Amino acid sequence: MRRTYLGEFEEMVLLMVAILDGEGYGVTVSLALEEHTGRIVTFGTVHNTLIRLEEKGFVRSELGGATTERGGRRKRLFRISALGSRALQEIRQLRQDLWQLMPNTLQLSGL
Repeated sequence: MRRTYLGEFEEMVLLMVAILDGEGYGVTVSLALEEHTGRIVTFGTVHNTLIRLEEKGFVRSELGGATTERGGRRKRLFRISALGSRALQEIRQLRQDLWQLMPNTLQLSGL
């Protein structure tokens, strides 16, 4: 099976899209990442990453309803795809496998 390679930021954005379960768009993903990671992220960086993940087939998007608070503009809502879900499962398994290889002496020292 072909391995899935995602950068760290792509992985975090994909995880957040999965967590937000269909309610994720550029702003909500940005705010949630800042809240849960303490990492300052810009809307533009998140938006570009979402588009890239969609091009790779890891997420799909659809336009939500227009709202008055957005001046009648519609939100592009993102949802994880089956491919994206499999990618996250593979990444999680790979990380778990690698942690299992960690020598006990290093695990006990606080790493």
